[in-house]
Amino acid sequence: MLSSREICVTYANGVVALEPTSLSFERGSFVVLLGSSGAGKSTLLRALNGLVRPRSGDVLGSDGKSIFASAAALRSHRRRTAMVFQQHHLIGRLSILKNVLMGRLAHHSSLRSLLPLPKADRMVALEALDRVGLAARALERADQISGGQQQRVGIARAMAQKPDIILADEPVASLDPATAFQVLTDLHRICREDGITTVVSLHQVDLARQFADRICALVQGRVVFDGAPSALSDIKLDAIYGASNSSPISSFALAAE
Repeated sequence: MLSSREICVTYANGVVALEPTSLSFERGSFVVLLGSSGAGKSTLLRALNGLVRPRSGDVLGSDGKSIFASAAALRSHRRRTAMVFQQHHLIGRLSILKNVLMGRLAHHSSLRSLLPLPKADRMVALEALDRVGLAARALERADQISGGQQQRVGIARAMAQKPDIILADEPVASLDPATAFQVLTDLHRICREDGITTVVSLHQVDLARQFADRICALVQGRVVFDGAPSALSDIKLDAIYGASNSSPISSFALAAE
């Protein structure tokens, strides 16, 4: 289980990006974060991976311990936590296989990672590519495939890490609807098969309703909805997406229904 305990994030310019937030993500669950741009979704994901250190509060990793207890604890948490990004972050001039192999680097020392990785790692990477339907294209350059295929490579790279947790920040925002659906289908299927705890930020409400076990919605750095997709009514959606220029009215609207 992954959890945040009253974490609050304030940036250097004084902007409070995340109000005190406590959330627990059960092992194997597929949770979607909804909210307008600037609502705090990306900040929450970065805090869950230790990329942003909260001003207060704590994050407990899959071992139930604070990820900030020590440098070793943070490295261990990141080794067990894979990230999938909106813009893929692939190295275009490298082969698809070499990009996926980067998911194995956390399992080796800095010195060992300078050398060709073992055959066992290559097999893990090829298996991950096979699960997203790209094993046959493993030796092609990453910049020679479509955006949807690049995102599948990003998922394969995350899977090659053999994580307990996957955090995905707007992984289908730049894709057309049909491709977005297929990419999320792949991610959802693989995480289900492997029992991986998954937290995904999305803008597409229809996809959230289709794939999520649970939806958490944020407005201005606060969680204003946390429940099953079936409980996310149009009235609540209006409050979530119509409140970006107001203050606590969204919370009142949600509570009043």
